[in-house]
Formats: sequence, C-alpha cells, structure tokens
Amino acid sequence: ELTEDEEDDAAKTSKLRRWAALEKLVGAPPRIQKVAADIVQHFENRLSAMDGKAMVVGMSREVCVHLYDAIVALRPDWHDPDPEKGAIKIIMTGSAADKPLLKPHIYSKDVKKRLERRYKDPADPFKLVIVRDMWLTGFDAPCLHTMYIDKPMRGHNLMQAIARVNRVFRDKPGGLVVDYLGIANELKAALKDYTSAHGKGRPTIDSREALHVLLEKMDVLHGMLHGCDYMEFRARAWQLLPKVANHVLGQDDGKKRFGDAVLAASKAFALCCTLDEALEHRDELAFLQAVKAALTKHTTQDKKLTDEQKEHALRQILSKAVVSAEVIDIFQAAGLNRPDIGILSEQFLEDVRHLKERNLAVELLERLLNDEIKTRFKTNVVKAAKYSELLQESLKRYRNRAIETAQVIEELIAMAKRFHEEAMRGAELGLSPEERAFYDALAANESAVRELGDETLKKIAVELTLKLRSSVTVDWSVRESVRASMRVMVKTLLRRYKYPPDKQEEATDTVLKQAEMLSAEWSSC
Repeated sequence: ELTEDEEDDAAKTSKLRRWAALEKLVGAPPRIQKVAADIVQHFENRLSAMDGKAMVVGMSREVCVHLYDAIVALRPDWHDPDPEKGAIKIIMTGSAADKPLLKPHIYSKDVKKRLERRYKDPADPFKLVIVRDMWLTGFDAPCLHTMYIDKPMRGHNLMQAIARVNRVFRDKPGGLVVDYLGIANELKAALKDYTSAHGKGRPTIDSREALHVLLEKMDVLHGMLHGCDYMEFRARAWQLLPKVANHVLGQDDGKKRFGDAVLAASKAFALCCTLDEALEHRDELAFLQAVKAALTKHTTQDKKLTDEQKEHALRQILSKAVVSAEVIDIFQAAGLNRPDIGILSEQFLEDVRHLKERNLAVELLERLLNDEIKTRFKTNVVKAAKYSELLQESLKRYRNRAIETAQVIEELIAMAKRFHEEAMRGAELGLSPEERAFYDALAANESAVRELGDETLKKIAVELTLKLRSSVTVDWSVRESVRASMRVMVKTLLRRYKYPPDKQEEATDTVLKQAEMLSAEWSSC
C-alpha cells in the first residue's frame, strides 16, 4: 500500500508499476461512473434512515477528482467552489506544480482547518468528503457513519480507517463500510491482528446480520400487533395511530416492550437500509416509529432528557409517503384538543371519558395529571409527593389488572377535579403559593390540624415564610452551620405556637425541605 509521500521514492519502482496498472483499471471512466452512481444512491438511502456524513477513500488524487466530477454530474447542487459552502469536497495534499485537474481541490492549511470544522459539525451541509490518505488516521468526526473504500488497504491502516466510522454518536448503531475492491481477506487479517492485540468489542458486523435482526424484531412487532389491522397506514396513518397505540397499551408492559422492539428494529434498519429486503419494511417501520414517538413523548419516569434525546424520541415518520411535518400529538390523533395546563374543563374530561380507545384514555389522563402535578405543585413538597403517590397507586392497580379500565378512568378524572379544588383552596385560605406550601408542610400532621386549627397554622406559615425567606442564601442547603441555625429557628417558632411536640421533628424536616425547594427562586429575586 502506497502513501502520497512515497510517490517519488525510487526504491518503490516495482510497486509503483503494479499500483499504476491497478489505478488505470480502477480509474477507467465506465467504472468511475458506476461507482459514483452507486455511492449517490446508497448514501441517499442511508440518509433517509439516519442523518450523518460519509467518506470516500480513493486510490489516487486523480481518481478522487474524477469520482468527484462524476458525483456532482449526478447531483450538481452538491457542488460549490466556495470552501464554506457545498455538500461535497476533496481533502488531499498538493503543490503549485500539480496538474490543472487537481488545483481546484488544493486548499491552504487554514482552509483545510475550516473544512475540518465544517465536516465535524453535524448540522453543516458538508456531508461527503473524498480522500486518499488524509483524515484516515488521527481524525475524529463522530457524525461520520458511512465509509466507501475504493482503494487497496490492509493491516493497521485498514483498522484505523474503520475506527474513523465507528465513533459513538447520538443514536448511531455503528458505522457502515462499503467495499468496492474486495478487501474482505485484508479485513479478516486486520481483525485477527486486532483481537490478538487484545482489542475489545466487535469492530465489524455484516449488513446481512443487521437484516436478520431487523426481520426478527419486525416479527416481534407483528406478534404484539396481532389482531390490530393497520395495513392501510400509508393512506390513513393519522387515523390509525390511536388504534395501534391503544392496542399496545392494552398489553402487559406493552409500551416498554413495543418501544424497545421499535428501537432495536430502527437501529438494525440503519445498518442495512440499502438492502432491498430491508427497504420493504421502511414505510411500516416508519409508521411504528411514529406510534412509539407518540407514546414516549412524556413518561412517568420524569427523566431529564437532552434536546438531542427528545428529538430522537419524537422522530417523525421517515418515509416520504407517510411523513408529517408536525410533531405527533397523541391528543390530536385521538380527536381531542389538548387543554391548557390547569384548565381541565368538565367538557374535556367528559370527552376523555367517552373515548373509544379506553387504554389510550388512561394514557392521556396520566400525562395530563403528571403535567398538573409538575405545574400546580412544583414548589410544594407535600402536595407533589401526595398526588404523585396517589396517581401511581391508581395506575399500578390498573396495570396489575386489579381494577378495570373504566374504573381507573373515573379515578383519574376525580383526581383531576381534586387538583382544581386544591388550587381553589389556596385562594380561600388567603395565602400566597409559598405560604400555602409551608401551611401544607405543617398541616400534614392531622393532630396539629385538630389542636391548632387553620388560623394558627396560617399564622405559623406566614411567619415561617418571612423568616426563612430573609435567611436563605444561595448555598445555605450545603452549609451545615446555616442549616443548623435555620433548624433552631423553625423549632423555636413551632414551640412558641405549641405545635404538637411529638411531631415537631418531622415537621421541621418537612419545612426545611420545602425551604430548600423554594430557595433557588428566593435567592434569584
């Protein structure tokens, strides 16, 4: 295998002759046209399954340029002479003595650095780079997911090239290497060296293996959806989505099992999406991804997701035959206008009560109530914990089949109404949201309510709010001395108002937890 700095080495004359003969065959115009057409079609199919970038490894600088010309002849809009624009570029060494054919693709060191930054940026339209030797070692672009090899390679250099395409990135299941020169034996030898050197993991996987996984997972999905006819999804995707979601939710742990199977199928599809057998499942998998996106838009786990994870979780239908430009909203799909948080009207709850898709009605109510808890009680430790526990208890009994769907729907609707009544009670007490939060912390003890009554608890809550707010500093919760003094202050206040002594310690802990939740808001004022 030759590198560019070996081209003028007289000791390599014999190898150069053999290389030149092979280069002439590889660079023959009819072959270049075929390889270019295959790369364009393959890469566009690849992008339809997973966004990312590709690298083409050419045998010589001249072959790289001819391949570039053939590709832009097929896709003229990919070309732009400005280094800051365009979807395709060649990165190679060069000098002032180079042929006119090569000169448009010879860049200065600074321009190459800018092109490198562009290529590493997942959002930049620079998608396809053609190289001979540059960027094959010591270059990291995690968004690179496909490599087209049209050059003899072996050993360490081959493994280094494969490593370029296998960097972990977002939801990329693995890199894909497309071989145009039959390097399978060299790859086996390189892998043998890799494993004998104690390399870990499995650096390569045949696309046929990925296809086998795809077909297996599609069988799992078909089994889960047995009895639910959705075969008109190409024409009626939006109308069928609630029906399929309802069917999934009606099974034991259905949402998780369905989501896991769709995710596994999607990863496998991304690795074999250019095979005809895989393309047969593209549209159906796209529809099932839309169902998964609708079901996983919110979860009861309340995990904090990054923007990239949210984007992946809500990815829309891939196929242009079914694609929707809008984020899938399961409320709209079910024929409901999503209500404003905090305004769960009687009419909306009545509409949910009469939804034909009963399992879906439970899912919608669960989401709404979780949103209600986060919005109404986000700074109220006692109420947030109480209502989260009540909600999960009802859902647990429903999922364990201890109560029927109709019963859990009625329980959740009653809970939604209770949330509204709780909000009204705060206004009736004449307390601010912060004062109400401390009132609830004190009133969690039933004996305190009986012995002291509302009026005394209200006075304590108001005084607590004033004292704690004036005492809170940004880092008070991690400074033991400050926490200790605040604890003494709370206990003194409770004793003065004759708060039941057997519950004072518990009340003090709850009050301090409440103060900690409010402290960030207070310290920023």
